[in-house]
Amino acid sequence: MLLETDRLILRRFRAGDAPALAAYRSDPDVARYQSWDAPFPLGDAIAFVAEVAHLDPEREGWFQYAVEARDTGELVGDVGVNRGDGGRQAELGFTLAPEHQGRGYATEAVRRIVDFLLVEEGLHRVHATLDARNERSARLLERLGFRREGLCVQASWWKGEWTDDLFYAVLASEWSRSSER
Repeated sequence: MLLETDRLILRRFRAGDAPALAAYRSDPDVARYQSWDAPFPLGDAIAFVAEVAHLDPEREGWFQYAVEARDTGELVGDVGVNRGDGGRQAELGFTLAPEHQGRGYATEAVRRIVDFLLVEEGLHRVHATLDARNERSARLLERLGFRREGLCVQASWWKGEWTDDLFYAVLASEWSRSSER
């Protein structure tokens, strides 16, 4: 499975990605809104890469795309896709290494994944759930045309505190009409 943009290659993880994955997942600011804690040991990164490298991206469940900068070959982040509902919907999540943030890579990667899912694969809907304090991710989704569907106040006990959850989604019919993509 390989998806490309002008600046990025979205591909399967490879064994050589583990050190970079461990490095950016070990950053406390990166881990703050994610399901792991910092530091993220290299051994955990090696196990994660080995596990996800052989998954089928078209089956239901999670598949993690490695996001590689085309010009340098560096791993700059990852995008997770969780297909469900008989293959009609998907949830997504995304993480970018701090040194690669602010360059539009996350927007470019998420746009390509959503375009693949809704246009090329014909899914009905893509959605994302995020911590309401994660303003940068919320702005990215809104910029791409995702609709804010809801806010659940103090809905999750997350890393020792109650947090608010934001829900975003876009339908295939909305995506195909969007001129902002």
